[in-house]
Amino acid sequence: VGQALAFLPYLLILSGFLGGAYLVIDATAGARERQSLEPLLATPAARGTTMSGKIAAAFAFGLLSLVLTLLAFKISFLFAPSLGIKLDMSMAVIAQVLVVLMPIVLIGTCLLTLIAAGAKSVKEAQSYMNILMLLPMVPTIVLMVNPVKNQLWMLATPFLAQNQMILKLVRSEAVSGLEWAVYLGAGFGVGLVL
Repeated sequence: VGQALAFLPYLLILSGFLGGAYLVIDATAGARERQSLEPLLATPAARGTTMSGKIAAAFAFGLLSLVLTLLAFKISFLFAPSLGIKLDMSMAVIAQVLVVLMPIVLIGTCLLTLIAAGAKSVKEAQSYMNILMLLPMVPTIVLMVNPVKNQLWMLATPFLAQNQMILKLVRSEAVSGLEWAVYLGAGFGVGLVL
């Protein structure tokens, strides 16, 4: 039961991180392969605007994917009490988890856009995506081997912060306003920098 709880944040983070991945890869590396990127960049629209539009579309798609994943978890946890797992998966907690995962959707979308824009083909971009899948796994494995007490600095560290926040929410632990502020500020800050 404890290991299932430890992997829950990883699955949710991975879903958010890679939710818009295939759209990003197709919109960047795929457009280059189809030779439709150059005519798009030749239009009067600024390149930043064009890329921001691609990122926004992938972000929206990633959020939709994440909402569907959270609803699937909600339905599956309706059967969890019979297995001895007691987690708070109310709609209020699911909404909070969605807010927690929004920065990682932005970070994942922006990071994949940067990588896919430099890739020469869709296959090359997909190979990089496979390596990126390891990033959300690191905090999960570290926390399984060496559980640590939450500290404020952890909420400013991508992947570790999401892991800690999700565990706090599903365990019905209180999250202070300062913790929310540090978490959201750092998460969206990293996403905007990318």
